Amino acid sequence: MNWEKLLSAKRWGSEDKYNADPAEARSEFQRDYDRLIFSSPFRRLQNKTQVFPLPGSVFVHNRLTHSLEVASVGKSLGRIFYNKLKKDDPNIDDKLPLISEIGNIVSAACLAHDLGNPAFGHSGEAAISHYFTNDAGLQYRDKVTESQWADLTHFEGNANAFRILTHPYAGKGYGSFALTYSTLAAIAKYPCESIAGHNKSNIYTKKYGFFQSEQAGFQKIAADLELDMVTDSPLVYKRHPLVYLVEAADDICYNIIDLEDAHRLKILSYGEVETLLLRLCNDPKMPARLTEIDDEDAKISLLRAKSISTLIFQCSELFYNEQDAILSGDFNSGLIDAIQEPYRSVMKDIVNISVNKIYNYSSVVQIEVAGYKVMGGLLEEFVPAYLNNNSHYSRKLVDLIPKQFITSKTDEYAKIQTVLDFVSGMTDLYAVELFRKIKGISFPSLS
Repeated sequence: MNWEKLLSAKRWGSEDKYNADPAEARSEFQRDYDRLIFSSPFRRLQNKTQVFPLPGSVFVHNRLTHSLEVASVGKSLGRIFYNKLKKDDPNIDDKLPLISEIGNIVSAACLAHDLGNPAFGHSGEAAISHYFTNDAGLQYRDKVTESQWADLTHFEGNANAFRILTHPYAGKGYGSFALTYSTLAAIAKYPCESIAGHNKSNIYTKKYGFFQSEQAGFQKIAADLELDMVTDSPLVYKRHPLVYLVEAADDICYNIIDLEDAHRLKILSYGEVETLLLRLCNDPKMPARLTEIDDEDAKISLLRAKSISTLIFQCSELFYNEQDAILSGDFNSGLIDAIQEPYRSVMKDIVNISVNKIYNYSSVVQIEVAGYKVMGGLLEEFVPAYLNNNSHYSRKLVDLIPKQFITSKTDEYAKIQTVLDFVSGMTDLYAVELFRKIKGISFPSLS
């Protein structure tokens, strides 16, 4: 793979209209960022769980604030890489006119990386999969292909994000968001179909990146950018290099920010967080600076900022130094997992304390359990109603599905996806509210 082909301002669904003018105030990739910021799916992230239940009297991060922070870190990672290239070769812009846009591409991709995640965090994904593997959804096993069934039984937010950004929803136009090819490719952490995913021997097959319904679309983008194909059956590609920077930005933010939120909620003590983050700060003067601050939250904020700065430097250095292996698709690790010591060990310690004390905290587990009940309950109502639509009750349920999601296709896979598009796009609050109403637990207001 090479940067000349990997960086493309061609737009999904508007290929024949591509006419980028470098003299315009906004680049094509900045337009990607702006389109995402003003979109409804992005706004809905404010009411989707990151880790801790929403809402609360103490501010914690949601999917929207997380995505904005990841985009900020991603932009820095991309810009640092470009500056290094520019320092080595002052004429790099003449050879690669779009290379200076890497920061904008990564930032836009970071902004969109969680668009496909359903309500209730990762438990929402698991709840959707559970419906088809252990609940009433098992009855549809013989109505879809093996590959389609793998999509349903391993529902994946990454693949759902690609669908949201490229699928021609009714009334939305073919191009939908009409993002650039490079931004779309930079979102695909696992550029393979579902039956090839969940193979942890390769970083690009740990999960999967597109549903069967979007496979042809991804192939089109991959061919244009000349991504390296590993196998065509099942379909597997190597990652677009900028995926590594998007992934690193995400890893940096959620690992560090989860500590900050856990301290605010008194799950972790100040001493526990300080001990971890001081090891990342790489600043011998930091202990003295902390003594000048009285407020613990302010101390954590300073430690968080310095820690993120250290990790940005470490990941950008690694990306630059391993550029050849990354371009060849042979770098088989996330950047954060390959940074130099002692920082790599610190990150492992952060993961351990997060798993043991944060992700297993009672309120976090409660929201996961609730997510199973709510998401499963919605699917058990809407899936058979939409597929059969043979009663007055079913028709009333179908009327609740927005017209943009309704498909003209008649096969079961497409119909099931209609329901999944509707349910997975819900916020936590809306999902709970609708679940309570259709189950008769509460009644809608008449006002």
